[in-house]
Amino acid sequence: MKKVNIKEQFSELIKIWSPKVIAWLNDYEVRIAIVKGDYHWHKHLHSDELFMVVEGELRIDFRDRSILLKEGELLVVPKATEHKPFAEKPCKILLIESSDTIPTGDEDEKNILEISK
Repeated sequence: MKKVNIKEQFSELIKIWSPKVIAWLNDYEVRIAIVKGDYHWHKHLHSDELFMVVEGELRIDFRDRSILLKEGELLVVPKATEHKPFAEKPCKILLIESSDTIPTGDEDEKNILEISK
C-alpha cells in the first residue's frame, strides 16, 4: 500500500495527451494527463472510460452532442461510444480505464507538444 500525491504526479508530466499510470485498482489503471486542444475520434470496444477534471475544463464531443466537464466533475463514457475530448486551455484530468485499454492517439507531433509552463 502506498499513498499517491496527485499534485506531485501532475508536476512530473511534461507532454500533453500522454497519460501516466499513478495507481492500479483491480484490473483498472488510474491515469492522469494534462490535455490541450483536440484529441481524435475514437472508442474503446471492451471497457467504459472515466474522465474526471482535476483542474480546468474538458469538453467531450459525441456524434450527437457535447458535454462540458468543469473542475470536480466526472463522466463515464460507455464502452463502444465514439467520443473526442477537447480542452481549450491546459486541463488536468484523471482517467480510470481497464488495464488492457490502449490509449489511442495519433503518433504525430501535435499530440506530444511540450507543456508550456
